[in-house]
Amino acid sequence: MSVPVVAVIGAGYAGLACAVELARAGVHVTVFERSHTLGGRARVVHKEHHRGIDNGQHILIGAYSELTRLLRLTGCSPKQLLHLPLTLHVPGRLHLKAAALPAPFHLALGLLRAKGLDWADRLAMLRLMRWLKKRAFRVPPDMTVTGLLRETRQTPALVQLIWEPLCVAALNTPAADAAAQVFANVLRDSLAAGAAASELLLPRVDLSELFPVPAARFLATRRGRLRTGNAIEAIRPVAGGYRLEGDPGSQPWPQVVVATAPYHASGLLASTGGCDRLAAQIDALEHEPIVSVYLALGKGLRLPEPMMGLVSDGVANPAQWVFDRGQLGGTEGLLSCVISAHGAHESLPRDELILATHAQLERQLGRRLPSPEWSQVIVEKRATIACRPGIQRPGNRTPLRGLWLAGDYIDSDYPATLESAVRSGVACANAILAELGRAA
Repeated sequence: MSVPVVAVIGAGYAGLACAVELARAGVHVTVFERSHTLGGRARVVHKEHHRGIDNGQHILIGAYSELTRLLRLTGCSPKQLLHLPLTLHVPGRLHLKAAALPAPFHLALGLLRAKGLDWADRLAMLRLMRWLKKRAFRVPPDMTVTGLLRETRQTPALVQLIWEPLCVAALNTPAADAAAQVFANVLRDSLAAGAAASELLLPRVDLSELFPVPAARFLATRRGRLRTGNAIEAIRPVAGGYRLEGDPGSQPWPQVVVATAPYHASGLLASTGGCDRLAAQIDALEHEPIVSVYLALGKGLRLPEPMMGLVSDGVANPAQWVFDRGQLGGTEGLLSCVISAHGAHESLPRDELILATHAQLERQLGRRLPSPEWSQVIVEKRATIACRPGIQRPGNRTPLRGLWLAGDYIDSDYPATLESAVRSGVACANAILAELGRAA
């Protein structure tokens, strides 16, 4: 019997997760990638005046079981992730660290020890978690995160320092617009699930090196092929499967996975002539940006924590989080400031955004900082889908047999995260393997 073959379009986390699972089952996979850099929207970026930096900062948590499983499978060293207990540190305002205890004691003890919260704040946080647990973490489908916070009578301090920053970090959508159900799912599998599940896993290597590069090596040892710099422009149904425009080969592919960003996937689906409604559904998805401001402030600079929250309130204070890349295996004194979702900062020219972020850090850290040796602004205009109530996310299957979808925008309990991406890729691989098994 001939060995099954599958084409995967896109070498981001979803496409490579799908390819790894298929290759592990003995399928010969060819991955086509337009870029020469692996990782899709979670990748390393090379600029002239510094070594590679990430196009955005991604936070992993212990609950991300599929991504951590794939990291182990492809040979990721445990040292490539910094493991920290859930820590929310806002300079001069808040310090909350979860205890190494089973739920709910990890959060209760963390709250008891927290600095910057009064008893009304502590009781309000417990009230929200009890409210969700009583309802099995199911909320009305049209409820926003702001509505959830109002319903559970959260204090202004908790809203500003904890809930809104966590919402925008996890869902990349402002709390007033964000789906409370998806936020509840994240809380269910992290804060409500124990210390290990809520643990922060911060990458010590760039995002291409974390999973995509090991995944490529894994494929190479299992007769997989990775064709970088090879764009696929269209998918044409033919006898025996699909012809890919841009594929230098001549044989049709019986199984094709479209694992590109959604705004590229819709065009490829439309090119088949049989997926117009699905392409329109994907085109209707709205997106939110993520801006990363890198400031190289020189040796000797070290933040109190590798990851810290910032109070964000518009143009003067645009950033919501700052990461000390020197504590994460990067260059000493390199800070990565993250601005998630749409906001007033989008009106600023890049030079002014750098100045505003630097000034915000000085004010909120309470000290003078050196002028940057170099700085860089990276804008992902369509970093993720907007995670709003009633959003219609597609599934892995398409109307055409043998044509599949994978990506962080695929229907999931989770927002558009790396975990959602790899889960969609694994689910897609399992569906293909089940279909191949039935055909055999």
